[in-house]
Amino acid sequence: MTEPKKLFIKTYGCQMNVYDSERMAEAMAPEGYSLTESAEDADLVLLNTCHIREKAGEKLYSDLGRLRPLKTAKPDLKIGVAGCVAQAEGDEILRRMPMVDLVVGSQAYHRLPEMVRGPRHAVETDFPVEDKFDLLPARRAKRGPAAFLTVQEGCDKFCAFCVVPYTRGAEVSRPRDRILSEARELVAMGVREISLLGQNVNAWHDDGLGLGHLIEALAQIDGLERLRYTTSHPNDMAEDLIAAHRDQPKLMPYLHLPVQSGSDRILKAMNRKHTAEDYLRLIDRIRAARPDILLTSDFIVGFPGETDEDFRATMRLIETVGYGMAYSFKYSARPGTPAAEKPTLPDEVADARLLELQALITQQQRAAQNAMVGRETTVLYEKAGRLPGQMVGKSEHLMAVHVTDPTGQVGDLVRVKVTAASTNSLAAEPITR
Repeated sequence: MTEPKKLFIKTYGCQMNVYDSERMAEAMAPEGYSLTESAEDADLVLLNTCHIREKAGEKLYSDLGRLRPLKTAKPDLKIGVAGCVAQAEGDEILRRMPMVDLVVGSQAYHRLPEMVRGPRHAVETDFPVEDKFDLLPARRAKRGPAAFLTVQEGCDKFCAFCVVPYTRGAEVSRPRDRILSEARELVAMGVREISLLGQNVNAWHDDGLGLGHLIEALAQIDGLERLRYTTSHPNDMAEDLIAAHRDQPKLMPYLHLPVQSGSDRILKAMNRKHTAEDYLRLIDRIRAARPDILLTSDFIVGFPGETDEDFRATMRLIETVGYGMAYSFKYSARPGTPAAEKPTLPDEVADARLLELQALITQQQRAAQNAMVGRETTVLYEKAGRLPGQMVGKSEHLMAVHVTDPTGQVGDLVRVKVTAASTNSLAAEPITR
């Protein structure tokens, strides 16, 4: 019998990495590893990295530096680096940090068990021919009522600021039948809400069918009550997917649709291949299909060459759309991307623009939250709240909701009435289960 061992995983970045970390833990379970919340207790430490934001590599090396005394005290401790920084930097990580035992890229983590069993200083950052999902074990781990499910990976868009095509590879869609099978496994373990993941999730396709058809098939699974998907590209928002927002009640009225800028000149420099007008007309079609949909987005300010008028165009677009939330960032050059070769704006200019944009987004977010007061919504309880008799979950619009419900249980899907709002959450009382 394999002696029990402990695995600690630190996950950086996006929901895709959260999913990947879950799958890595499941891959190591047959090797006798169970999860622990502390690196100090672990026999294997994995840092599952993200390469999207600035200084991602520096953050990794800083965390590895903090692990060095632990490695010295426990020479048998194995340390691995996974994810997108691993994919991008490979052997450089071992050169700078010889304490690391293995480096595994985002497309090869199904090989993690054999790497852990093998010699030190193993690096696996190829894009394998085999499908990693075929080689990973079935979903078995205990989980909460909401789960992620990767349906698509990689990106062919090559936005000028983005490293994803280089760290995740070309767009690949998982076969429909395998997605449905994994979804059924999740539902059998108590999952009631599934969020479909992909770098360009709405580019998913199989045998001529698009994401809208996949959502229709998933909606037929008994016990699966809610569906979401992220992250989308405007150019892949096909008619079948817009129709799914109209026709599938299980598809929640929430859409994250990044636009990045409201200036056509900057969108062209970013290689986004759509205009601001294209995006706004798309929003009109989506809202015609699902009038109560809540929209969120991504914005980059201070992109090389951005003028005051370019920034004003972005602000006008935000005012026109009216978002429930947005992620906004000051441009940071990612080595190896086309935009990295261009001169950047002064920090003080980009910082001022970011503050102005975030103030407008916060205003819109507060308005969206306040508009919920007095209305009914449905909440899926995900955990107990901090207060006695309180449950916490997400509304249909992905808003955090604190519900006073002493008899509530994790996994309950409850109709509530919203009684109060803050910028980031709602308070509510139950009506019916």
